[in-house]
Amino acid sequence: MTALLKLEGLGVRRGDRDVLRGLTLAVQRGEIVALMGASGVGKTTALRAVAALQSFDAGRIEVDGFALAPGPLPRQSQLGALRRRVGLVFQAHALFEHLSARDNVTLALRHVRGKTDAEARGVADRLLGSLEVGTRADALPRQLSGGEAQRVAIARALALDPPLLLLDEPTAALDPERRESLGQVLRSLVKDASRGLLVATHDEAFARAHTDRVVKLN
Repeated sequence: MTALLKLEGLGVRRGDRDVLRGLTLAVQRGEIVALMGASGVGKTTALRAVAALQSFDAGRIEVDGFALAPGPLPRQSQLGALRRRVGLVFQAHALFEHLSARDNVTLALRHVRGKTDAEARGVADRLLGSLEVGTRADALPRQLSGGEAQRVAIARALALDPPLLLLDEPTAALDPERRESLGQVLRSLVKDASRGLLVATHDEAFARAHTDRVVKLN
């Protein structure tokens, strides 16, 4: 079976310091993989490299047949195929503060997919409803709880229906009850084996309970 995501010898340097060196892993469809390690070990850098938000210096990245090579990032005009393959949920959610939850989700649908306002609204409302924040569609980010904001961020990352979803420290601001709820949400996202998840976390209990495999960064 061809892996959905393949990292082979990924390396990132900043000046004379290795941020990542020799990271190799794979994520299959239907699988949730935890990327674990202490703060500052390079977990976020790895996710950003996969999403082409961070250049890298060595190795290879392949997402569902789309390959990235070391060196400067490709132009945005060359990354459309990757953007349809990868969704990233940032640790701090990074929702646009002046837009409602619904409008945060519809943004890519309108500007990347060219959907009409009505079509984009329909997709957004379906996603928000499936993540149990449909009643908060008109709320601004500052009016959302941490758990609600996270689910809106997941909905936004899923708007283009990417096969690969990346999550950066998703349990950082959640209490135990909401961590359990998040685990159930993540499992529901891979239940039909069409999608794979890579979760950067230092939460060992969450990884043990809700992921299929752990890759540890030293």
